[in-house]
Amino acid sequence: MEIVKKNNGNEFVFEVSGKIDTDTAPELEKNVVETLESNSYITGLVIDVANVIYLSSAGLRTLLSIQKRCNSSQKSMVIKNANETLKEVFEITGFINFLNVE
Repeated sequence: MEIVKKNNGNEFVFEVSGKIDTDTAPELEKNVVETLESNSYITGLVIDVANVIYLSSAGLRTLLSIQKRCNSSQKSMVIKNANETLKEVFEITGFINFLNVE
């Protein structure tokens, strides 16, 4: 997995590519949490998954954990550019009801 982080004004964009699984999900969560904690001005996050080829249950848990952290600190989180396979995973698991997927 690769993560490219970009500051876009009051929000950070995380462009993720590769697999989000048991081995890589902790790295994504750590990166996002560190960014949130060290940049109090942030009002939102964008997780761009255009180049994600696989999302495991560990990846889903990580995205949900990040969403909960954003909710508790009144920040927005959007998952953008999900391909049809990822959208189907979000729908089948019911995560589409908890995550803002565009």
